[in-house]
Amino acid sequence: MTIVGATKAAPAAPGIPVPRSPEPESAAEARLITAAEEGDPAAAHRLGRLCAERGDTWGARLWWERAARLGNVDSAFNLGVWHQRHGTAEEAMGWYELAAGSGDAEAATRLAMLLLDRSGDVAAARLWLERAAEDGSREAAHRLALLCEDTGDYTGARRWHRAAAIAGDLRSAHYLGFIGYTAGDEAEAQHWWELACRGGDAEAAYHLGLLHQARRDEQGAETFFRLAVRAEHPGAAFRLGARALARGDLAEARSLFELAARAGHVPAQRMAGLVCVEFGDRQAAGLWFGRAATAGDPEAAYRFGLLLVAEHHDLASAKHWFREAASRGHRGAAIELRTLLSVTGYCPHGEPCLTDPPPPYWDRPVAPELTARAELAVAAVAHRGDPAADADQLIEILGTWDLITRDVPADADPIGWLAGVSGLHAAAIGHLGSVRSTVLLPGTAPWPTRAEVEHAVGTARELRCRLGLR
Repeated sequence: MTIVGATKAAPAAPGIPVPRSPEPESAAEARLITAAEEGDPAAAHRLGRLCAERGDTWGARLWWERAARLGNVDSAFNLGVWHQRHGTAEEAMGWYELAAGSGDAEAATRLAMLLLDRSGDVAAARLWLERAAEDGSREAAHRLALLCEDTGDYTGARRWHRAAAIAGDLRSAHYLGFIGYTAGDEAEAQHWWELACRGGDAEAAYHLGLLHQARRDEQGAETFFRLAVRAEHPGAAFRLGARALARGDLAEARSLFELAARAGHVPAQRMAGLVCVEFGDRQAAGLWFGRAATAGDPEAAYRFGLLLVAEHHDLASAKHWFREAASRGHRGAAIELRTLLSVTGYCPHGEPCLTDPPPPYWDRPVAPELTARAELAVAAVAHRGDPAADADQLIEILGTWDLITRDVPADADPIGWLAGVSGLHAAAIGHLGSVRSTVLLPGTAPWPTRAEVEHAVGTARELRCRLGLR
């Protein structure tokens, strides 16, 4: 490729140095050298590639410089890459700009990224990305969409994500699914996630599974979870493990939980431990409980402590794990810790988790469709780059609301009734209900912030305490 408008060099190419090359390895290479020395940019470019393939980076640079100065766009691009790896960003930007100015979309994209990274020049970066995206570059369209998001231009972000997705960019298709879900348009979310899923995106398959589970379509959910598990997606393996456990298939449940557990999925590690206990495999159970407990899972820490006492009579280690679980509000662990302290002659008054217990640990079962909504909400917020709440917090909010509203009379206002029986201010209960509604019905209000979620969790715990519920 020759740069449009470049001056055609005279055969001698005065002022452009000729690299010193080793003896040509073939007659064809000798002809290339002769042609390059006479001013043929394509020959010089090919010699640069030959040098690069042999590991002669310096020779590659010199031949590419000769070719680029003679008008070869590909050599200008290669020099940008060369200087990005071996030289300076400033030199790389100069060569990329030369190539980009002649219509090289990848050079324009790389130039834009360097402009952002080195000088924070958003305006110039956007111009280059727009130029490349309008020429059909999928990568430039995706990068431009991300830049639009960063600058608050969500209309532009959607436009360019759409252009990238239509061109086959799975990342943009996945993101468009979240845009649709956030707006409450589940049909659009499904459309884009299915597009990404067909391209092999395991995350999109997983989120499709969650979407079907949120709609109580368990068969559809399982179909997409199984697609994601083919790529060993830990979340999908955990969900399928729970389904296998519910129908009593312990062998499949163990296999799936352990697949997710090996990938570091903490709830799966805890569940793998529980299933291993059912199989009588105490060694494996201890392994999984230990990993989940170390990661901060209260139930796993409690179970690990019980196992240490029963299998090894290791009271010191059991005390440690009971304390860890009790400090996170695990009621059973607090009881075991108090008992163990009394048996070993220690006073429980020195344990802050017993004298001033933390808020209770939420361990009640919650319907799969609610946990799916919670996880989708967290993923949607995180996908925008905003600080996301913990899915466990949203699950506690959703589960608490279901728990505390079971006894509300059919003709009563839930907020007023709960305020009356609990003594808690109606505004706080209303805020809890609002956060719940947004998670269950996305698009009806902006996603709650992390602070709003934490406030709602506090209200949920206070309500349960006042109503005598754990």
